Amino acid sequence: MPHHLYQYLIITINYWIFTVTDGALRMLIVLYFHSLGYNALAIAMLFLFYELFGVITNLVGGWLAALIGLNRTMQIGTFLQVIALIMLTVDPNWLSTGYVMAAQALSGIAKDLNKMSAKSSIKLLTDKRGSNKLYQWVTVLTGSKNALKGIGFFVGSLLLAWFGFQQALLMLAASIFITFIATLILLKKNLGKPSIKPKFHHIFSKSKSINLLSAARLFLFGARDIWFVIALPVFMQASLHWSHTEVGSFMAFWIIGYGVVQSISPLITRNKHDNPPDRTTAVNWALLLTFIPLMIVWGMNLFPEAYIQIILLIGLLLFGVVFAINSAVHSFLILEFSKHDRVSLDVGFYYMANALGRLIGTVLSGVIFQYYGLLYCLIISSVFILTASIISMWLPPKKL
Repeated sequence: MPHHLYQYLIITINYWIFTVTDGALRMLIVLYFHSLGYNALAIAMLFLFYELFGVITNLVGGWLAALIGLNRTMQIGTFLQVIALIMLTVDPNWLSTGYVMAAQALSGIAKDLNKMSAKSSIKLLTDKRGSNKLYQWVTVLTGSKNALKGIGFFVGSLLLAWFGFQQALLMLAASIFITFIATLILLKKNLGKPSIKPKFHHIFSKSKSINLLSAARLFLFGARDIWFVIALPVFMQASLHWSHTEVGSFMAFWIIGYGVVQSISPLITRNKHDNPPDRTTAVNWALLLTFIPLMIVWGMNLFPEAYIQIILLIGLLLFGVVFAINSAVHSFLILEFSKHDRVSLDVGFYYMANALGRLIGTVLSGVIFQYYGLLYCLIISSVFILTASIISMWLPPKKL
């Protein structure tokens, strides 16, 4: 097997297993603390540090990777996830809001170190193989990751129902610890470590294309998390009276489908000249996505209450398909716009914006749902997507 493909597989498998634990942990926390009587806003606050420290990690993580190598940042992220999971296995009386937020802070750092390392590595491993090959590899990595995050949602809800909160966390911690040991042995040393040490101020991008794409990413992922993170699972339990397993299963199905669509997005976005995505691709797919939340709101207001559930589910599935293509296009463009000698810095800055969008979306999901309901979450989601499409119009038409 070629060396670059061998390294790609190691990185991808690590990313897969990590992603399952991350999705399972999120679903465990949402369902477990909702069963304890936490409202939507209180649950959103549990994820505040997860998203906040993700912002900080992405901003600093790219610089750190340039100093010590992408292999080391991936290994550090994997080990921190083990600690975060074990922290939550203590006596339930210790699980105060502050304690859970601290554990989630570690998990947020872990997740974004792992993601930044994996995405940056793909750029380095495909750098001499052309834009189409880069697009194919990054969509497979990202799409499979999101499918496995969906499986993580299902695993989390299933483990909670079968084994309880603490036993579920111990099982997840054991699986990710084995992955950590494997990466120590198998992953190439000094992957992505440049010969010149970057200055700390280099964490901020001076590239117009990187900055614009990062801003569009912020609004795109904020738009998803405004309804998806807190509002949707709580609405399903409180208003539709779904069980833990039913909520987890739907969330899993949504994410898995989202990941599958991401993986095949090169086939969907391919034009007659077989060119990779560009500014026009990003704008058109974002504009299409803008209308879907509004159509859901329109349908839920127009039809009788008996049809609300089916309208919501069909609408969210359509949202997932179009959102997946938007995300895949963005994931390609950030690597296409990044320079080889600062790929971890550019990717880190970009995913800082992604994490900031998730943070804003998570907080708004709790606040808007608590005071106004799911329909208003969807309306604000549409506004965010429209903003992302307008920003994308200013991207360069070709790679700079």
